[in-house]
Amino acid sequence: MSASEAGSRAGTYPGEWEFDALLADGATAHLRPIRESDTEALMVFHSTLSPDTVYKRFFGFHPVLSPAEAEHFAHVDYVDRFALVATMRGELVAVARYDRTDPDTADVAFVVADAYQGRGVGSLLLEHLAAAARERGIRRFTAQVLHGNRAMLGVFRDAGFEVALSRSRDVVEVEFSIVETDEASHAAEERERRADVASIRRLLHPSTLAVIGASRRPATIGHALLQNLLRGEFSGTIYPVNPAATSVLGVPAYPDIASVPGPVDLAVVAVPAKAVTGTVEECGRHQVKDVLVVSAGFAETDDEGRERQRQLTRVARRYGMRLVGPNCLGVVNTSPEPSMNATFAPLAPAAGDIGFLSQSGALGIAVLERAVELGLGISAFVSVGNKADVSGNDLLWFWETDPRTKVVLLYLESFGNPRKFSRVARRVASTKPIVALKAGRSTQGAGAARSHTAALATPEVNTEALFRQAGVIRVRTMAEMFDVLLLLDTQPVPAGRRVAIVGNSGGPGILAADACQEAELELAELAPATREALAFLPPEASLGNPVDLVAAATPEHYRRALDALLTDPGVDAVIAIFTPTLVTATDEVRAAILAAADRHPNTPTAAVVLETGSGPRQLGTGATTRVPVFPFPEDVVRALGHAARYGSWLHRPPGSVPPLEGFDADTARAAAADLLRGAPAEGRWLDWSQMEVLLGAAGVPLVESRSADGAEEAAAVAADLGFPVVLKAASSSLVHKSDVGGVAVNLATPEAVRDAYRAMEERLGPSMGGGLIQVMAPPGVETIVGVTQDPAFGPLLAFGLGGTATELLGDLAFRILPLTDLDAAELVRSVRAAPLLLGYRGAPPADVAALENLLLRVGALAEAVPELRELDLNPVIVTTSGLAAVDAKIRLASQPLGPGPLARVLSPAT
Repeated sequence: MSASEAGSRAGTYPGEWEFDALLADGATAHLRPIRESDTEALMVFHSTLSPDTVYKRFFGFHPVLSPAEAEHFAHVDYVDRFALVATMRGELVAVARYDRTDPDTADVAFVVADAYQGRGVGSLLLEHLAAAARERGIRRFTAQVLHGNRAMLGVFRDAGFEVALSRSRDVVEVEFSIVETDEASHAAEERERRADVASIRRLLHPSTLAVIGASRRPATIGHALLQNLLRGEFSGTIYPVNPAATSVLGVPAYPDIASVPGPVDLAVVAVPAKAVTGTVEECGRHQVKDVLVVSAGFAETDDEGRERQRQLTRVARRYGMRLVGPNCLGVVNTSPEPSMNATFAPLAPAAGDIGFLSQSGALGIAVLERAVELGLGISAFVSVGNKADVSGNDLLWFWETDPRTKVVLLYLESFGNPRKFSRVARRVASTKPIVALKAGRSTQGAGAARSHTAALATPEVNTEALFRQAGVIRVRTMAEMFDVLLLLDTQPVPAGRRVAIVGNSGGPGILAADACQEAELELAELAPATREALAFLPPEASLGNPVDLVAAATPEHYRRALDALLTDPGVDAVIAIFTPTLVTATDEVRAAILAAADRHPNTPTAAVVLETGSGPRQLGTGATTRVPVFPFPEDVVRALGHAARYGSWLHRPPGSVPPLEGFDADTARAAAADLLRGAPAEGRWLDWSQMEVLLGAAGVPLVESRSADGAEEAAAVAADLGFPVVLKAASSSLVHKSDVGGVAVNLATPEAVRDAYRAMEERLGPSMGGGLIQVMAPPGVETIVGVTQDPAFGPLLAFGLGGTATELLGDLAFRILPLTDLDAAELVRSVRAAPLLLGYRGAPPADVAALENLLLRVGALAEAVPELRELDLNPVIVTTSGLAAVDAKIRLASQPLGPGPLARVLSPAT
């Protein structure tokens, strides 16, 4: 927000700064700007503070806050004086404020109710007060803190800012920059992680549980929920709630939640949709900690349902409760404490190490049932339904730290906050594999975009880029999902892509080898020692890769061959294929494969048994060593391909965001602010001179260009630049100039320039907007570098083959920002046209280093200037020693105010 924009909003209530957030213990709090109507609440709040808290805030005895003082504190202009309050259960529990003391500095003060101290309220308020202050041009905070107020000093120190302290006799003077830094962002992320983990742990480990809507009628959801809890031997106390029953399934029942004799950690709500919000309100009054709403009839239905869901979420948040659902199947925790199956699924999952989130209840049931058939166990299952509150990001944080979870499985239909998901998933995937089945691969909506990059950045492209960079294993079908789960749940992640195949028939081995190429796997080159170890095989056996043991192979042949392959340092995974015959017992071959895997546990081993009927999908079920069994070679190879790509991501260098010489973020931001002054809501497309300023601040090289108004001036400018030249229409309203005849190339004489200008002027009329004369770029490889701002995913960087055929060829790759040096290198090499840049058929290689540097600069510009909504550099001519952008398109539009997409806030109640 510029100074003039801030001034124009003085006195206007900034509703964008009203939101919900998690405290350190997992409870929710509501934060909002203070209002004049809070005067009386401030006086009541002050009266509840202990003398010690009052002394630390006011540096003296101050038992009563007078009406005049309260009115002064409540009356702010939201620019030079700003205050945030935190409320829980509708009561004010904390206040944080700043008062600007000079254009870029403000003095801050905080006070937190005694009962809420130590719960992270102060840190949360500081985090958001600093963000609001930055939005209003403040760059530094100062504060005065009593020596004995160690808690407040700790809040300042732990915020991640570089704090300077100076001490007098009784007071510590605190000063620190609030400009965003990596340290401050990491500190905020860590606080968010701890709060999320605490909230989900509390939700999954209740000691007492109420089932509201528990029913004695068997064919009801309320009956099934209670029945599953009892069958699952929930270790805590269960309170059925039913106004028409004294007991349900032998458990004493209560007419309403207020009649329950003890505290309730989790309420499972299964009542008609219209009664849900009132029921949750009663839960809040009874101090229930969390609610699980299985009832349908909310945002998945119509406008009335959406409003009902908004009200439900607001009520749950008002009372500090987390909400799972609505419209969900329920929650399972297979931990012995509490061993909770709070679902109405017909089959209980076995205990295991897969954390499973499903956005679909029906698909959740199918997955749980199939997992039982495959011998896969669940650590926890959460059906999030409409995701009104608890979402995948919350559960990812929890599963990262959960020692019982080895693999995370996600079924997603939508992203709540993709930018935060990317950040969280990247961290979690560095320690545990995440397998995702994402539904809804629509490409609709791209047609409305005007730049090449935006037109090609479809929702599917965004999702692919997000998963790829975050290390998420994306599967396309449920069958593929189970194959990958089976492999990752039983085997280590492959160290590389080199696969050895052994079997007793040639055909299946060849099919596996063919599938390896499609799955980006390599057939391992067997070491001489391995071939020597395989020399015991009969003469008709093949000692290459695949190793063909021949049809009469015995279990001993499998044992010795597998030992040889699994000890070969050039083998990263082994596939053992067995086609049953009358001469060899299938069970004995299975045992030989399992025994070999047990002797060599560090190399993934998988089996393919080509038998009719339904044989076991795991060998060694329940034992320390387990081996997955697949029905066909292609299945195991596809799963191994996913695991190997994940292993490559896991072991690659982390990359860094290098400093960029000459990159001036402040100048770029100031230029964007100037250009947007007075712009319409949709923003504006920039002309060439405006783009030169913005791109120049980022150090983006542009081909030498000059403007001209009229044919004679154009000829004179061209002569000064040197022939040959290019003439372009200068108007920013002509986004695709070549489509309307707004480009003339290779003009070698003044006469040619005059003629081209006059012809273009006659063709385009006033829309030409004058002319732009450019030096003809030297020959090179035409590429495109672009950015589009997705409302949900944030800035997306594109690179690919450039020129007018960009959309036709579609040879673009995308990355979500921020971009590291490693990302830039991979991006250049990920398009099909990459060989043209790397030296195709003996041609000299292009200046790839300059191209990678350009990608980093454009990515940094998009992050520094979030108002940059669309950018195309097309084409960028890359030569053997440098590059230059020949044409550009940029659209700027104002950013929404309030907390950013990575801020520590809960999703709005919508």
